[in-house]
Amino acid sequence: MATQLTVKATDPVIDESERIYLRALDLIPAATQTLAKGPGQHVMGVAPKYLRRGAGARVWDVDGNEFLDMSMGIGPLVLGYAHPAVDEAIRRQLEDGITFSLMHPLEVEVAEAIQEVVPCAESIRFSKTGADVTSAAVRLARAFTGRNKVLCCGYHGWHDWYVSVTDRSLGVPAAVTELTFTFDYNNLESVEAALDGDTACVILEPVVFTPPAGDFLAKLQKLCSANGTLLIFDEMWTGFRLALGGAQAFFGVVPDLATFSKAVANGMPLSVLAGRRDVMRLLDKDVFFFTTFGGEALSLAAAKATIEELLRSRVPEFLARQGKAIRNGYNGIAESLGISSYTRCIGMDCRTIVTFDPSVGDPLELKSLVQQELIRRGVLWSGFHNVSYSHGPAEVSRLLAAYEEVLPILRSAVEGGTVRKLLRGRPVEPVFRRTSNFNTRPAAR
Repeated sequence: MATQLTVKATDPVIDESERIYLRALDLIPAATQTLAKGPGQHVMGVAPKYLRRGAGARVWDVDGNEFLDMSMGIGPLVLGYAHPAVDEAIRRQLEDGITFSLMHPLEVEVAEAIQEVVPCAESIRFSKTGADVTSAAVRLARAFTGRNKVLCCGYHGWHDWYVSVTDRSLGVPAAVTELTFTFDYNNLESVEAALDGDTACVILEPVVFTPPAGDFLAKLQKLCSANGTLLIFDEMWTGFRLALGGAQAFFGVVPDLATFSKAVANGMPLSVLAGRRDVMRLLDKDVFFFTTFGGEALSLAAAKATIEELLRSRVPEFLARQGKAIRNGYNGIAESLGISSYTRCIGMDCRTIVTFDPSVGDPLELKSLVQQELIRRGVLWSGFHNVSYSHGPAEVSRLLAAYEEVLPILRSAVEGGTVRKLLRGRPVEPVFRRTSNFNTRPAAR
């Protein structure tokens, strides 16, 4: 495990970050490849913008500043940066090659490893990003059912079928927009109101931070089955983290199809579409979903090594213990300061989020103040605790020690009405909002 960081309460020097950012402004739209990693999600002028390297749960920016990382690549680094077993598997495969003119045995080996742990995985296909496989799952569901409409809940990527329900939908044809609708998590009635005879699938993140209530997932599965609608679990966050087999294994509810990415290869680009054999069989000839890099061997080697390590070290159980300690620790500090009425840490043990009540101020400004002060103390944080196997006792203690310094600052700022005044830079921004077809009955349209 990483050694404990030295607590500091000074703004990091980020001159090189700023120089690189200026080069990117007119070259890279939005200056970033991933919004969650971009400048809009961190306090402008205080937070570093570019990281150079990582080890375990620590990262170093381009100016040489060291941070305890609580974002971990926005999810993929379930074992930590530069994990020896995974890196060695990549190096071994690199000696033999990366991409080949025929199939590679790792395609079968990794598929077999996934089938062993994921309940729904009768058949498996690989791609590179989460949006690839969620879109493939939707196309497959439409082909299998002969229907058109989609109900979704959560975040599912950038493709037309999903992003049409957000405020970043420019360029999506109206005909596509009219086929996707949303529903409320833990609200079966909102699903019942939207289901009709042309609903091909219901796709959702099986759990984000609020756990399913009253057998919601099981009842949803039954409702979809009765309507002839396929149930798809988007397990980008839950797969290989909440449990080896994802939320479906954790909650005992098996969907028709499921999609995975992030933790499966500890940072290498790989995504997985898995599901019922009779549905997946359409990918043989009827539904086209092929990609040059689906069998890229470095990522498959990383996935094989990652799954082996997750099994050998019982990593999901470790993540749950560490994440629970962080959640309880944060809430204990908040309660001792008398601020638990407006800030709490919530979520499943392996992945939690810090919340802020808008009754005491703009939640984005409150989050920005906490982020700013954590950065000054050597913690890279964007509101979440994406715990990895490298977040040992020293890292948890380090984080909680920083919260013990930062939360009194938050309390004082809220009480004095000085939150915005204390910010040294522009506060963080929302990524996007769902704006259309929200809880709308498709049949009524």
